[in-house]
Amino acid sequence: MKANKFATALAGAILVMGFLVPTQAQDTKVDPTGTYIWTVPGRNGGPDRTNTLALKLDGDKLTGNLTAPGPGGQTTTTDIRNGKITGADVSFCVVRSFNDNTVTNKYSGAFADSVIKGKMEFERNGEAQSRDWEAKLEKK
Repeated sequence: MKANKFATALAGAILVMGFLVPTQAQDTKVDPTGTYIWTVPGRNGGPDRTNTLALKLDGDKLTGNLTAPGPGGQTTTTDIRNGKITGADVSFCVVRSFNDNTVTNKYSGAFADSVIKGKMEFERNGEAQSRDWEAKLEKK
């Protein structure tokens, strides 16, 4: 009878651990803090454009900026907005204004192995569009 109670208690403990361990693993957040680089093809056959993304995780808040070639070939640095991280998923917006136009690019992706890979969504000529993006952590 005692062996039966012990087996029941042991089975219950194993069952409870089975529920707790996956929950703890899902709660683990990654830290994407660092500088990331990626290149996109130039417009109309022009030279490739290199983007630099600096991210910093402060608690649950993701901040940073994006440096990219702008109109006329000038490099511009713009702070990110609405930076979020949920597990390994990263998202933020970059809002730029030039020539009386405001353009919002929404970035989302997953962080793994020092790379953020995902989609960038934007609107051009009234149409929603998206592009893939993949930024690699710059080695120091």
